Amino acid sequence: MTNLEEALKKEVLRSNRSGAYSCSTILDCNTRKYHGLLVVPVPELDDENHVLLSSLDCTVIQHGAEFNLGLHKYQGDNYSPRGHKYIREYDCQQVPTTTYRVGGVILKRELMFQHFEDRVFIRYTLLEAHSKTTLRLQPWLAFRSVREFTHENSRASRDYQEVKNGIKTCMYPGYPELYMQLSKKAEWVFRPDWYRGVEYPKEQERGYSSNEDLYVPGYFEFNIKKGESVIFSAGLSEIKTSELAKICDFEVGVRTPRDNFYHCLVNSAHQFLMRRDGESYILAGYPWFKCRARDLFISLPGLTLTNGELDHFEEVMRTAEKGIREFIEEKPLSVHIYEMEHPDVMLWAIWCIQQYGRFVSMPQCLEKYGKLVCDIINYLLEGKHPNIYLHENGLIYSNGREKAITWMNSSANGRPIVPRSGYIVEFNALWYNAICFAAQVFRALNDEASAEPLEKMAEKTKQAFVSTFLNEYGYLLDYVDGTMMDWSVRPNMIFAVALDYSPLDAKQKKGILDMCTKELLTPKGLRTLSPKSGGYNPMYVGPQSQRDYAYHQGTAWPWLAGFYMEACLRVYGRSKVGFVERQLVGYEEELFYHCIGTIPEVFDGNPPFHGRGAMSFAMNVAEIMRVVKLLDKYLTD
Repeated sequence: MTNLEEALKKEVLRSNRSGAYSCSTILDCNTRKYHGLLVVPVPELDDENHVLLSSLDCTVIQHGAEFNLGLHKYQGDNYSPRGHKYIREYDCQQVPTTTYRVGGVILKRELMFQHFEDRVFIRYTLLEAHSKTTLRLQPWLAFRSVREFTHENSRASRDYQEVKNGIKTCMYPGYPELYMQLSKKAEWVFRPDWYRGVEYPKEQERGYSSNEDLYVPGYFEFNIKKGESVIFSAGLSEIKTSELAKICDFEVGVRTPRDNFYHCLVNSAHQFLMRRDGESYILAGYPWFKCRARDLFISLPGLTLTNGELDHFEEVMRTAEKGIREFIEEKPLSVHIYEMEHPDVMLWAIWCIQQYGRFVSMPQCLEKYGKLVCDIINYLLEGKHPNIYLHENGLIYSNGREKAITWMNSSANGRPIVPRSGYIVEFNALWYNAICFAAQVFRALNDEASAEPLEKMAEKTKQAFVSTFLNEYGYLLDYVDGTMMDWSVRPNMIFAVALDYSPLDAKQKKGILDMCTKELLTPKGLRTLSPKSGGYNPMYVGPQSQRDYAYHQGTAWPWLAGFYMEACLRVYGRSKVGFVERQLVGYEEELFYHCIGTIPEVFDGNPPFHGRGAMSFAMNVAEIMRVVKLLDKYLTD
């Protein structure tokens, strides 16, 4: 904890079901513009999150001497007030807990984020003190979007009003008021000032602006006795200060402890669940992603069904079904789901429903989602999707030359860096899987007239898939567009092996699996491109343009490894159980780096495989959870 170079790399995230969160480094020193103690959506302003309370500095005062426990980075690699040197212990098994020692004073700080309200609690407990001790709490305010910076200005309001054991304030019109209260009466000292030149090194690394000024309106000051706990609350509404202790105890009690690999993943999975305007969503990741359709359908089974949370699956699926039907009927979307128009979204939706049938039961799946599967298939068969063209050979064609339409969606100058177009391998693997599953659904619903044509089409699609994508080297082409064939070795072919219905025979599956193992497998996922292919660029570093060219050109993604490990178990059965267990070890160690207890978005494709991008990524967490459950099933069987 006293080594800044090591400790500042580690982040800790807490969130609630509204999409609000509290996030910083384990030293409580913000290194991203996305960091903050209270970061909340403000729908009246825009669709982004906003940092209201950036941080809270605590100063211990004894015998007139002041010891500030805060830490901020300023320009020129200057840190102040360097409170990290007082840290003696850090623990986040239940809630993030830091223990400080200042001379004879031992102070414990616990951070909690309320489940269903945009409110953060910090509980200070004086464990040891030999003389009178005073605490001073100094709030640093931002009131800005997570994508912007704030700077000293005359428009910021300095007005505040006193409330029970605290104050409320709002820096700009349109923002909600911020209520800052304590569990005991404290003196509020109004001493407004701007702290200038706060710097965020993570933004520097990413090639962005990195400096801002933060407004400090004053400070709270109170005496604290040995054994006493005092709770600071910051939220968007006033709270009964007499109930703060009870609420904090409840919040600690309902947390899933981060005491093993799987519990960490469960805790992380809950952070992606979001409710807004009565609808339920899956956030694609923290801190900058919103709800994206493809990510939602890939993530949903792993985040919910693996943990037995059927109610969460059904709530999110209810919202997603509304979005699907509005899209199919060409109505404006009333739900906050982005990128519903991408061609593979409907196919992933069917895969998602298929997983519900596997984890729960097919009769229940048919009852809840059978009609939706039929409606999606009929919509695609009738050629109503704007970018899915069903050809005579049974394969689907999509135009991705001008706009990125697959999950490999990085762009430069408005054009896709990986322009995957035509017959795209995972689109057609998903299509074959979808029509086979739909035929099964139609038969279960006693609709033979619809099932038979689909079964005939599946046979045609199967033959066309093999003749179109399988090359003489035993792996699958990434896409085929007329005479253009992409021979790059990419991980998208793994879906043809991992899906429930595959157009490949056993020998072909083994060949593809072997190719992925030899050229794409890393301890952190499958590479997006083989090192032997042209354009290999495995290091996701530098400014935005440089990172865009590496994003899908060699970086490793854990969610792809989820399908790879499923494919291993499908092809080799129990003989690969030990191998899959060893693969999972590579993800367990990641829970101690980057954002504690979760898995980041992407990893470098070359050793030492550093984690990069978003601090927590839904598809990665979901697929590792799903593989853990599949592995359990093989071990049990």
